[in-house]
Amino acid sequence: MAQGRVDEAAKVMEGHLISGRADTEWRGAALDSRAISDGELFFALPGEQTDGHRFVSQALERGASAAIVQQSVPTLPPGGLIQVDDSLEALHRLTRHVRNRTPQKLVAVTGSIGKTTTKEILAKLLSRRYRVARNPGNLNNLFGFPVALLGIPEDTEWMVAEMGMSTPGELSRVSRLGRPEVAIFTNVQPVHLEFFGSLRAVAEAKAELLDGLTPDGLVVANRDDPEILRFIKRHRGPKVWFAMEAEANYQITDLEPLVGTVGSRFRLVAGNEEQEVLLPLHGRYNVANFLAAAACAHSLGVPLAELAEAAQRVEAPPMRGVVHHCVQDIIVVDDSYNSNPAGVAAALSSAAGLTGARHWAVLGTMLELGETSASLHREAGRQAAEAGFSPVVGVGELARELVAGAAAAGATTNWFEDAAAAAATIPDELHAGDVVLVKGSRGVGLEEVVRSLLAQVEERA
Repeated sequence: MAQGRVDEAAKVMEGHLISGRADTEWRGAALDSRAISDGELFFALPGEQTDGHRFVSQALERGASAAIVQQSVPTLPPGGLIQVDDSLEALHRLTRHVRNRTPQKLVAVTGSIGKTTTKEILAKLLSRRYRVARNPGNLNNLFGFPVALLGIPEDTEWMVAEMGMSTPGELSRVSRLGRPEVAIFTNVQPVHLEFFGSLRAVAEAKAELLDGLTPDGLVVANRDDPEILRFIKRHRGPKVWFAMEAEANYQITDLEPLVGTVGSRFRLVAGNEEQEVLLPLHGRYNVANFLAAAACAHSLGVPLAELAEAAQRVEAPPMRGVVHHCVQDIIVVDDSYNSNPAGVAAALSSAAGLTGARHWAVLGTMLELGETSASLHREAGRQAAEAGFSPVVGVGELARELVAGAAAAGATTNWFEDAAAAAATIPDELHAGDVVLVKGSRGVGLEEVVRSLLAQVEERA
């Protein structure tokens, strides 16, 4: 990981070392004092809810090499202290400095849904030929991405970094920090509408990834998505297209689900080449994620045969379409990490294909949908019922509309105020052979329902 002397870091950040030894070595960075590893720089960021300056002493006691602060702090234990004008800008200055040497190259992944899974798959595929690092979890914004980059091995040849945004202009800033050589666009869907107002505005925010792309950088883009088709025309450099439906450089044919296990079999087509692939991930949407990653990896020199070999060892990130086979032939699909209308539709379609006595849809509120929220929730409920899900369970206040849409379409329904109430009730109502899809926005906390289900119905090895 990035490392050096604290006095050198202070100079890069345009700060002043006001306490501690100048020759103290630092390695990596952290924003959370509870997760400090020995030798990391602790960046104290101000905030309305939690101010990092309150935890400087704790960070130093836990082994931080120095703390970067923009305001005075209480009496401190022995340790380094670097005074700067702006802690976040100091973090960005250090990130830009380190990016000049590490990683050698960077591929950035963005999109409304699937970017974390695409990132994980791509890291696995590229590791066939290169030394690869990735940002852990979803450290993908102005705060998390710099910490991720400062923590990767210094000999990294390719960093695979998902990049996200929640406000206009944010992705442009993250992209300029990362300066990617490759940009992947998975899709544009109606998410964050509360902040953007329209699908076109969401697309324009995703297009900001191009702002930091190197002049001769490669774009890998989804040709099935009309919004991506529109804005990619601005990019004058090299580009390759992938698509599940349209004609493209990279396509999927002969797609069929595996029988008796989780996953799909298909042929990956790249121009005149093709390769059979077995992908042990649930759902058609994960085939699309694989296709995006494979298009990039093959463009960067990984042969199709090696992509197929690596595909057999990919795993779904936690809470993103993980299928649990339990006793009494009960199946629990944990897709509880996040939710939006397109994600719900994809999850319903995939879970409906699993064999079961009854298909449950436990769907939490979809957040940040703005003025269209009520109608989008009703539509999600209708889709669940028409796909054969019954009962349809809504969790959270806005999920009342979802339940109403499902009931109007003929499904048995129930509604719970929060995840705790759902977790206390649903496991006792399962029957042998039931399939249970659990999906909701991060703030609803539906992982509690999954934990309760798995505690009640033991998972098979």
